[in-house]
Amino acid sequence: MKTVIVGGVAAGASTGARLRRLDESAEIVILERDHYVSFANCGLPYHIGGMIPERESLLLQTPESLAKSLALDVRTGQEVMRIDLAAKEVEVHDKEQGRTYRESYDKLVLCTGAEPVRPPIPGADDARVDVLRNIPDMDRIIAHLDRGASSAVVVGGSYIGLELTEAFRARGLQTTVVERTERLMPWLDPEMTQILDYHVSTQDVDLRLGISATAVRRTENDRLVLDLSDGTGIETDVVVMASGARPNVALARDAGLTIGARGGIVVDPQMRTSAPDVLAAGDAVETAHFLTGQPVLSMLAGPANRQGRIAADTIAGRSSAYRGSQGTAVVKVFEMTAGGTGMTETELRAAGMEYRKVYTHQNGHAAYYPGTSPLFLKVLFAPGDGKLLGGQVLGWDGVDKRIDVLAVALRAGMSIYDLEHLELAYAPPYGAAKDPVNMAGFIGANLLRGDVALWYPEEFPECADRVTLLDTRTEEEFAAWHLPGAILVPYTELRQRLDEVPRDKPVYTYCRSGFRSYIAYCVLKQNGFDDVALLSGGTMTYHGYHRTPLTVGHGGMPMVAHAEDDLARLPGALENI
Repeated sequence: MKTVIVGGVAAGASTGARLRRLDESAEIVILERDHYVSFANCGLPYHIGGMIPERESLLLQTPESLAKSLALDVRTGQEVMRIDLAAKEVEVHDKEQGRTYRESYDKLVLCTGAEPVRPPIPGADDARVDVLRNIPDMDRIIAHLDRGASSAVVVGGSYIGLELTEAFRARGLQTTVVERTERLMPWLDPEMTQILDYHVSTQDVDLRLGISATAVRRTENDRLVLDLSDGTGIETDVVVMASGARPNVALARDAGLTIGARGGIVVDPQMRTSAPDVLAAGDAVETAHFLTGQPVLSMLAGPANRQGRIAADTIAGRSSAYRGSQGTAVVKVFEMTAGGTGMTETELRAAGMEYRKVYTHQNGHAAYYPGTSPLFLKVLFAPGDGKLLGGQVLGWDGVDKRIDVLAVALRAGMSIYDLEHLELAYAPPYGAAKDPVNMAGFIGANLLRGDVALWYPEEFPECADRVTLLDTRTEEEFAAWHLPGAILVPYTELRQRLDEVPRDKPVYTYCRSGFRSYIAYCVLKQNGFDDVALLSGGTMTYHGYHRTPLTVGHGGMPMVAHAEDDLARLPGALENI
């Protein structure tokens, strides 16, 4: 049997390698329009910034190495122009020799990937305006930088945009990020990305949020000017469009394959398209969301590789199926790490799905072991059985392991109650006896059991006139900053000062992380206060919704629940969140 694979990067290379391992007799041809196959495209920004010094480190395989190890016929510089479904042939343009030929197939696998989006503005297609999707793109950006560039503008504030921003700052460039939404990383919820905004601003990055690029033009001295929707312009040496990507489906569409509502090739769980003997995998396909079953575009390396394996299994006659995408992702943003899995609160609202949420800010590892700061952890779950729906984590250490734990728990169909009982690895340099994921389980389970009531920062300031805001922190913390209208009763004094708390309206308690206000909540409830709630995640969560003088984008003092009062009195403890 002869299989032709169009595209030789993540999904295409995985399809070919898996199929060879399953069938030594198969004839496998990989047609790649560029000159590189199986390269580490996720590493491109890090070579630009110098974190990966050797360019060759990104070239995982070559046509020669794939031929030698797996007997794959890998042809680079070969662009497939047309699919003839009736004849079971593809028309190929050999870019090096300038000839066109036809290649027959028994099975065809489309792994055509995605293409960078260039905004439909004047000048976006200028040869000096860069995108980053492959090795030639990377080489071109480095060449532009090596001409003595001192400044760069990145249009787009998501994965590639922020990774490039860090790379440019590492090279000493004055760097501006232009993002048309009001926040960076718009695939996370707003209160989480706000923390990233603060942090990126500490890295001498000029953030232009809620602003669009309207044109790119050249100056007389051959520099670039990016015009913006607010009427301003930025003169710079380098402009990179990092505004996202769209599925590359022109070949499939022209052949009459079904294209879905999201713009990707429609496939079934076995990665079969609407045409007989044609499969597809990777960034160009739509797959079902793991939780909702609705079609989504994943565009992540992990799903692309798994889909390639499944396509190979299908061709080899094996029973294999893709089980859906859940959007697990992580990104390094200067000194912070951010990521998530499953659905966001924004997506849950848009889907009309009921949910509950909790925040917690435990440390990345034990507070008494050096080098940790509190995490920003958010978990979303169903109100009835507590089934996990999504999670997001930001922080300075231990972020990736918490995302992975939540990703596995979500994939396994676990509930918020199950998080209470996870037995996770602990040693002081790595975690805590009660891991942040466990803590999210404790809080969420308490909420569903009715053992605690929570209030959230988005309720302020609307709630201020109808509730008593009770600050349970120390006098020093209160003096440094507090919610307008709040009264101060430190939680250690509350039992003796209950008469100072009004009983004629609800009491909303708060502290820095949620622990002290939880103790106050319990004291109030057990002393006859019926309508009490505590601020989920404390003022650390509040800072994601409302900026304060203490919101500076650096890691704050470690969180030690039983010692927060003492820690707050240490020098510098009240200088940031």
